[in-house]
Amino acid sequence: MEARPLARLSRAADETRAFVRLDAAYSTEVLKGPALRTRRRRIERARHLVQAGFLLTVVWIGWEFVRWVHGLEAGRVVGERPPGVEGFLPIAALLSLRHLLTTGEVHPVHPAGLVILIVVLGLGLLAKKAFCSWACPIGTLSESLAGLSARLLRRKLRLPRLLDLPLRSLKYLLLAFFVYAVFFQMDARAVLDFLDSPYNRVADVKMMRFFEHLSSFGLGVILSLVVLSVVVPYFWCRYLCPYGALLGALSLLSPLKVTRHAPSCIDCDLCTRACPAHLPVARLARVSSDECFGCLSCVAACPVTRALRVETPRAWRLAARPAVFAAVVVGLFAAGVLLARSTGHWRNTITNAEYAERIRNIDSPAYAHDRGRVPSREEWEAAERRAAPSSSIADDSPAVSGARR
Repeated sequence: MEARPLARLSRAADETRAFVRLDAAYSTEVLKGPALRTRRRRIERARHLVQAGFLLTVVWIGWEFVRWVHGLEAGRVVGERPPGVEGFLPIAALLSLRHLLTTGEVHPVHPAGLVILIVVLGLGLLAKKAFCSWACPIGTLSESLAGLSARLLRRKLRLPRLLDLPLRSLKYLLLAFFVYAVFFQMDARAVLDFLDSPYNRVADVKMMRFFEHLSSFGLGVILSLVVLSVVVPYFWCRYLCPYGALLGALSLLSPLKVTRHAPSCIDCDLCTRACPAHLPVARLARVSSDECFGCLSCVAACPVTRALRVETPRAWRLAARPAVFAAVVVGLFAAGVLLARSTGHWRNTITNAEYAERIRNIDSPAYAHDRGRVPSREEWEAAERRAAPSSSIADDSPAVSGARR
């Protein structure tokens, strides 16, 4: 009985070593049968393991945050607020980025959200839309629904080009709206007023409550997107995600792109058929499209390791093996978090006592918004004075005082 876990551990170690060495020496040999399937399985399994790691981290962050908020609602502190929850506040992070670019300062409310945004943007600049296919939990869910679609419908569905092109522009229109609102419509004072506002200080709690008390309309929208993602794989990612649109635009500058070497290519078209973005990889010298997910599915499907690989521009002539590409994705996130923690820009400056008090008054006008409009500084300061909240958890309570979250 003891040998089985050891045998599994030994096989896992062997597979890890094999993946690390994969494509260390590029060859013009045409892989067939088990050799091709093994190589493809190792690349895909590595990406799925990274996806699973990020997904489990997100689930753990959500669980810890819900426990912490419910503890404060009950008058006690349960665990710690995980800063990673701020990754679910992309609008606040975008406003913090505007504040950083304008003032050169990191705003103390939800700094982890800004750090995560900068890391994701950096990954987009370096390695195409690898965030979408290696780290994003929505991307992982979309891929799972695409797999379900293939099993149920027995084929890959795609919309006609005349419908696909205008729909793909929707995510860029959404991105343009947010960029215009944050960088052009709002001045520096309005940005700071929002970041300082009671609404933003508890935006994470508001986000949690939105999902805990999901309206029938919200549930209908989510279920509709799930169904659409089964009928048309990657519907959200391909047509509606503004985050993906931003990364797609940045990815045009990425030095790491899938590159095809025509002399070694055997024109099998397996790379094109494997691409979830429906890109004609077999006809391209270099995959520069903003729709490329950086998932390496095409590289994994190629039977000639020298024919298709991730490379920098020809002037640099550097190739990134699958293991190196995976290390770039994981390493950039780890480096960003460690740097933020070491410089004091990971945890926000809101104490447990302040959170508890604000949660008690979260339904007051100071925390409201009207179709996206948050009260001005004068309005929310007046609303807070009128409410004059008296927290049931005293600021000097041992359970909550002095703790920074």
